[in-house]
Amino acid sequence: MTAIPLTWRIGDVLVMRVEERIHGVPRETLVPGITDAHLAEHADWVSPFFSRSGRLLLSVHTFVVFDAEHTIVVDTCAGVDPARPLPGDPEFLERLSSAIDGGLGAVDTVLCTHLHFDHVGWNTCIVDGDRVPTFPNARYLFARVELESADTSSVHEPSIAPLLDAGVVELVETDHILTSNIRLIPTPGHSPGHVSVAIESQGERAVITGDVMHTPLQVAIPELTASPFDADPKRASATRKSFLDANAETQCLLLGTHFPPPTAGYVRGPRARRRFVSSED
Repeated sequence: MTAIPLTWRIGDVLVMRVEERIHGVPRETLVPGITDAHLAEHADWVSPFFSRSGRLLLSVHTFVVFDAEHTIVVDTCAGVDPARPLPGDPEFLERLSSAIDGGLGAVDTVLCTHLHFDHVGWNTCIVDGDRVPTFPNARYLFARVELESADTSSVHEPSIAPLLDAGVVELVETDHILTSNIRLIPTPGHSPGHVSVAIESQGERAVITGDVMHTPLQVAIPELTASPFDADPKRASATRKSFLDANAETQCLLLGTHFPPPTAGYVRGPRARRRFVSSED
């Protein structure tokens, strides 16, 4: 059963999570440093994010951000290319369209936090045999350094080239301001031009993490890296530590791009004993 979309309000901005699929993946393939001892030590709060057998629960979902006249899709999930490591859900687009008033055509901006396969898979779709932009009225925003420096060879033909050909790509800096309430934060390491998304409205704040973290356990143990997928593991770890320092013991709501429900929460505790506390608690 597919999850009902979750929503959060940050001042005047509404954020909605629309799930493609949750995968139980062997933790050693994604974050190899996780041990049984880590899970036991943090069992009182980390259990919703791991299966009973200790597999890491990796959620693939999009965040739709509604801000005044703007409808922004942040990351487009994995898609259904059979060659990709994590299979997507062919019913995802229908589910996403149903969740947005006005459907996919109401989206004016698509932002990819980075250009890995599970964040760009539904950038395009096939219509009458041609690969076309999935969101017909949207500009697609990529960080310039990401497109120029990251290895995008596996996703270029299906997920990037058709957008370039259609003239709908806008290359931006990693601190780009989307609206008066939404801006990018440079968070490099996982990829050269990786960004997170800051939302600030009416004195409230939230950040869509992107792949700064793949599991909330990294709040407690930030030196754990997604080493098979981090372009620069040392930089990714340093970025994660500074990101957590900046948001610890604040009212900033973290929206985890790969966190299964409850998905959103806060960084609590001193550096040596930090944890991710659900916004539902």
